[in-house]
Amino acid sequence: MPSSLPQPNYARWVLTVCYDIRFPELYRGLTSQGAQLIFVPSAFTAYTGKAHWEPLLRARAIENQVYIIAPGQFGKSATSFETYGHSMIVDPWGKILAELPDGPGFVTAEIDLDYLTKVRAELPALTHRKLV
Repeated sequence: MPSSLPQPNYARWVLTVCYDIRFPELYRGLTSQGAQLIFVPSAFTAYTGKAHWEPLLRARAIENQVYIIAPGQFGKSATSFETYGHSMIVDPWGKILAELPDGPGFVTAEIDLDYLTKVRAELPALTHRKLV
């Protein structure tokens, strides 16, 4: 007998680290293998974080049409460098859904896999790419 309960919609997710965000080919490979959510926990330095953290996260989300979930450590690290913080969740269109600049706490956002599918269908860049 068919169930009248909604069926779960599972996402394929992967875990990278903050320095990985500088290597777009890694994220493309993960997406090619089915990734829909990519977690990027971070201890970015304050210096590079101010300049690169948000643009790189948004670029990886847009290029790969994935959600990026990026918890960012803030304050002094164990080795005494200042970390940037700025935990954020970015959607497949590059929109920042949630951000916590610094301090203790967490961010939440709805992950809508139907929206991810819609973005990929309306802008089919992932299927149009050519290997050279």
